[in-house]
Amino acid sequence: MAPRHLHLVRFASALVALAFAAFAPAPVRSAEETEVDLQLILMVDASGSIDEREFALQRLGYARAFKNPRVVNAIRSGALGQIAVAYAEWTGPTLQTMVIGWTVLGDEAGARAFAAEFERRPRALFSGGTAVGSAILYGAAAIEARPYAAVRRVIDVSGDGATNRGLPAALARDQVVARGFTVNGLPILTDDPFLDRYYETNVIGGPGAFAIPARDFESFAAAILAKLVREIAGGIEPPVIADATE
Repeated sequence: MAPRHLHLVRFASALVALAFAAFAPAPVRSAEETEVDLQLILMVDASGSIDEREFALQRLGYARAFKNPRVVNAIRSGALGQIAVAYAEWTGPTLQTMVIGWTVLGDEAGARAFAAEFERRPRALFSGGTAVGSAILYGAAAIEARPYAAVRRVIDVSGDGATNRGLPAALARDQVVARGFTVNGLPILTDDPFLDRYYETNVIGGPGAFAIPARDFESFAAAILAKLVREIAGGIEPPVIADATE
């Protein structure tokens, strides 16, 4: 083949290769390569002290929160505009289960789809004691087992009682804080009006840690909304984004 023809063939082949590259699907990124502003696990008490009505109020509170434009605005306000979140239930020292697996949220549609899972999934646990310390350790292990490239790593613990089984909560809290986690809390004061003090002393810890109590299960929805907004936005509620809808 003449040199000129060979050159034209090579040039045409290069153009074809570029065309295929332009339309080829992007490679799927692993969790470790996915950048998020926050990796958050929601650890929710499902012990025997919480009856079916109270448990339903918890689930409804989470569902409503993730549909709320304040939560969507908080997600969008981050430098990357997305978070990774999972939901687990806990009771005794060896009784924790992932109910809604790791999900990356970055827009209203994704948040609403995540909210729908709270209404669809059945309760996973019913009894076994109250092992707050074990719940904290499980949350840290779940994050480490699926590490995203996250600016912040937060374990969010809610419950209606102090530890009565397993490792003391303060020891577990100190262990995970030493590994770079933040633990936030939502104590429900129905059975123990001073549970917020226990959470402040024994449960929360790490950079920016805080607790927001709920007076009872009826006020849980308002408390979890306020906590998620503060948690996701890093402590400062973002301005309202005009196109976010209820």
